[in-house]
This record gives sequence, C-alpha cells and structure tokens, in this order.
Amino acid sequence: MILLDFPLYLMETLKCRGSLCGFVVVFMFLTTVSKGSACHAPSTPQCFETKADEFYICEWSMNTTESDVMFDLYFKKNRFRNIKTTWSKIHRDKLNLFTPVDLWVEAHVGNSSCTSTKKSVILSNTVKYEAPQKMSVSWLKSGLKLQWKAVEQNSALAEVRFRRHDEHRTELWENRTTNTTVESSMYHVIVPNLSKHSAYQVQIRHRSTKAHNPLWSNWSPVVMVPAELEQMPGVTVTTTLINGTRKVMLAWKPMPHAVSVTGVNYTMNNTQSSRGCPCAERTQHFKWNKYTTYISYSAANISVIARNTAGYSPLAIIQVPAVPAADLKSCDKTLLDRKLNKQTCLELYDLQDGDSRSENVITLTGRKKKKERVKIRKTVKDYVRYLYFEHRCNGRKPQTVKMCLFYQKEGVPLREPQDFTPSSETDHSVDLSWKAIPSVDQRGFLTHYSLCRVKISSQEEHKDCQNISASLINHRLENLTPGTKYNISLAGVTRVGEGPRVTITINTQPKKPVNVLWSLLFLFGFFFISTVCTFILKRIKNKIFPPVPIPVIQAFTHCQPESQEMLERKEEVHELTLHKLHPECESLPEDAEETTVFRGKWDDGTDEDTEDERGDSRMSGGSSDECLSTDQALRSSKEGEISNLDQVDNEIAMLIYRTGLVFDVKP
Repeated sequence: MILLDFPLYLMETLKCRGSLCGFVVVFMFLTTVSKGSACHAPSTPQCFETKADEFYICEWSMNTTESDVMFDLYFKKNRFRNIKTTWSKIHRDKLNLFTPVDLWVEAHVGNSSCTSTKKSVILSNTVKYEAPQKMSVSWLKSGLKLQWKAVEQNSALAEVRFRRHDEHRTELWENRTTNTTVESSMYHVIVPNLSKHSAYQVQIRHRSTKAHNPLWSNWSPVVMVPAELEQMPGVTVTTTLINGTRKVMLAWKPMPHAVSVTGVNYTMNNTQSSRGCPCAERTQHFKWNKYTTYISYSAANISVIARNTAGYSPLAIIQVPAVPAADLKSCDKTLLDRKLNKQTCLELYDLQDGDSRSENVITLTGRKKKKERVKIRKTVKDYVRYLYFEHRCNGRKPQTVKMCLFYQKEGVPLREPQDFTPSSETDHSVDLSWKAIPSVDQRGFLTHYSLCRVKISSQEEHKDCQNISASLINHRLENLTPGTKYNISLAGVTRVGEGPRVTITINTQPKKPVNVLWSLLFLFGFFFISTVCTFILKRIKNKIFPPVPIPVIQAFTHCQPESQEMLERKEEVHELTLHKLHPECESLPEDAEETTVFRGKWDDGTDEDTEDERGDSRMSGGSSDECLSTDQALRSSKEGEISNLDQVDNEIAMLIYRTGLVFDVKP
C-alpha cells in the first residue's frame, strides 16, 4: 500500500495532470524504489504533549541494523532534518496545534531512502504520559495498593501487570486495567485478590481519560513487592546491671524470605530518650536482627518495628520496669530546688497506683531553661508519693546515682486499713488481719499501725493500745480475758498524725475445764513411760553390775539319773532301827559306837543293797560271825574316816544340796 500510494502522493505534490506528468511520476517512483531496495520504511510517527514542559515529542520505529540512518520529520510543509534517533523533541511554538496536519517521516540509509505512511492529526488532542516513576507499594486488607506521582489532577486509566516471584520458577504476567484515584497529587490503584504471603513483580503504565486521542505511556520499571509483615518481631530481652546502668540486649529471629526480598530494616525507640534525659539513646535504624542499648534504673519502654518496601510490622513494645529496690527509704534531700548541670536528669514517677511504669512522669534536666524548670517544679503535687530518680551521664551511658521515695508534703491517712477481720478466737487470744492502706490514701510515710482494745463489759473502759510495724498486715493479740467482749480498733499513723480507725467487736471463748479423758490418757502414758524406763534401767544395771556367780563345789559329783523315774523320784525318809549288840561285842570302843550312830544318821538314804546284806548277816544266826562282821565294819569305817579327814572338813564347811533340801551339817 505504501508503494501504490507514493506515486499519487507525488502527483498531488507536483500538481501535475496528463499522461506526461504521470510518466514522469512513475519514472521517479521506480528510481526511488530501485535506489531504496535496502531501506525498510519506518512506522508512522506519533506526536504528543508530555505535560511536563512546553515541548512535543514525536516517536517512531524502524527495523534496521544500520547505524548511520538519518531521519527527516515532516509536519505538513515544515521539515525537521538530520535526526539521528527515532524520536524528536519540538517546541510547541513551532507547530500548528489546533488544525489538522499531516505527519510522516523519511529515512535515509546510505544512498537509499524510504518514507512512512502519512497521518493527519490535531496535535492538541494527542496526549501521552511519561512512564510512572518512583512507584510505592503497600498491603491493605483489600489488596495491594500502588501509588505514583500524578501527571494532572484528573484521574487516569492504568494497566497493571504482575507475576508471583518464585526462586524456583518463573510465572506468566497477568494484566488488570482500572481507573486511578487522585489524592495529594498522587495516583492510587488497588489490585485485589493477591496473596499477602507471597512476593510479586509489578509494572504499570497509564494514559489520560480526558484527551481525545490518548496514548499509553511506556511501562514503568519492574518493582519488587515483598510479602506483608504480619507478625511483630519476637524480641527477647537480656538485662545486665552494671554500676547504676542497665545493659539491655535485644534479639529476634530473621524474617522469612518472602518478606525480606527487598531487605528489612528495623527501628528501635527508647522512651527515656523521648523524655529528654542526657545520654539516653534516641531512635536508631539498623538492618541486623539484634541490638544493644543502655538505659538507667528507671522504667523504660523500648519499641522495635520491622519495615520493608511494602509496609511496617506491628510494633513490638518491651516494657522494662524500674529496678526493684528492697526497703526503699524516704529521700533525705533532693535536687529539685537546685540548679542542675547539663549532664543531670531527675525523674519523678507518680506511684498513686503503685506502678513505677506510670506514664505520669515528671522530668527535669539541666538543659531546660529556668522558667521551664520552675513551671515543671510546680506540677509536683502535695500528699502524693513519688519514686525519685537521679541520673547522670557517665561515659555516654545513663547512670542512676540515687533512688528513693519522695513526698513534697505529708499529711494524715485519708482512709483506715481495709478488710480488718478476726479469726481463730480462743479464750485468751485472737488472730487479726487487714489490707494495707492504698498508697494514694496514705498521704505520707506510714511509721506504724496503732492497735487498741477496750473491754465492753468492764465498768472502767480502759483503752490498751500498742504499736505494730507498718510492714505487717496480720497480728496475734494475746493476754485476753476468757468470756469477754472487746472492741478492737486499728489505724495508720504517719509522721504528721493518726488516720481514721476501723473497729471490730470480738467475744473471747469461756475457759474450758480440763478434759478427764485427756487426764486419763496422760496418766496412762506416764505409767507406761515409767515402766519402760524401769525395765531399761534394770537392763542397764545388769550390764554395768552383773550378779555374783555361785561358787563351784569341788567334791560334788553329779550323778546322772539312769531313767526318768529316778529323775522324778522324791526324797524319802527311812526309819532307823537300832539293834542291841551281843555281849561279845560290848567291849567296842566308844568312838566306834559314835561312828556307827553317826553313819546311821548320815547314810540315812543309802542303797538298799547294804541293808539287805545286813539283814542276811543277822539271819545267819551265828553270833561270832556277827560280832566279827561288826568289828570289821567298824575298823573299816574308822580307817576310811581317818584317811578322808580333810575331805570331811571341807564338806562340813559347805552347804550340801540334796533334792532341793538344804542340810546344815555340823561337826
């Protein structure tokens, strides 16, 4: 079509008619084609207003690999020559903006030339925006919000293309077209239905909605959109006390990859710095997932927030309470009425709620002007307890040098002790408990509690009072009278005076008699313990003083019984028969007769064989034999007595045991 239109264009340009003119035009056309056989015609130029300045820009394209291509741009009769690029910038004063003009471009490659098609346009109706620059992104509940600088105050039509960013695979682009909104000279677009947990690559282009012939702008640079920061940093805190200074080490886990594709920055803020104390570290920005800061002994709130190019994480707030000090005392003196140097900072925490992290903090620094210090000093209230801190700057680190409780002015307590109740009443004592007076109602330092008791039944109501430590909340009241009604009252006392009293009434139990059962049990236990002790003492005595052993009888020969009958045989007493001797035997010696009688008495229990022999001798009838036998027996007995004289003496001196009976043998 280009080749067919070109001869007609020449004839119209030359304003010639007839066959001769047509022949000349065809000859010129064929010559041009033969010369430009190596030239590819460029595209029709597009000229538009940029809205940024007073110039129009014309753009076209050409498919060529030649480097020495020159272009001529035609605006009807106006010609702009020797253009080396595929665009040209022309001031609007040189153009006819409000009437139709013909546009085309002619390319020259070496000795060849080629011409684009011609297009008739009204330049004022054609508008093309510049490509969006410096686009910002943020995640909303409804989707991904994109914003960039607005070209004009009117809304524009925007085309957004995006794809999910994945390290392992590349996804295809998706396109969505929507109208923009204008706020504060910024275009805004929301792309819904995107996953907040994924990262995306995004591009955008826009065009005017008011121009008659709007053109799409070029695509913006690719913008990487990270995933949303939904979770706050999980901060762990390690605190170390160092001579009035606290070293606070913060650490947390790194963020996931989808969140940190464009990097994550962190911001740390310390409330001690916002209160103006010297050496307190101010807001810090960093990229690593740990940080160390130094704070004083007073309470502080440390906040950490993560930030990427798509937004902020929730704020992680670490509340660091004041260092607990055991047995805080009242301030003997303060620097409130003195001039402070620039390295000193005073803090007064209102302890009305008993919390040192209260936001009601009064701060005085040496850097404030005198009038400002006086104004702040007047904000200190009477009858209000404050936790007083005195900080100084030591080696660029805040250091607490004093910590105490402070009242600007003291008074008596406003309220009595709470929940004053008795328990465990006996006939002579009762347990009392109560809750301390709230600090907001103490209005001063409690020195002690005053506990009083009064007998109601007594004709003379004598009031007996005693002081109890201010740190106690219970007490055992003793030395009460059994079966008596008492009024017991309690009040808090400060250095100024005594506060209101709380009163309760108790009845002590009557005195009970001693329980008989317990008495019997006690008596039984006493006897049992006495018996056991007696037995133990006897055992100990036998161990210490053993009994004297029975002496051993040397001449005693123990005869083993031949049978059980002999063992069980009882002792028998036999009758002794005395026989008269014959005349022949009367001449026996006197000692022999005594011996015979003695032996009869001694051998009272001799064997029956001996008696049988004597009987046999008497029965023999011979007197001479009987006398002889008797004489021999006497001599034999006498000889035995003489030979065993020593043994007999020993036996007489001892006790002889015989079948359980004891005989006292006399000589």
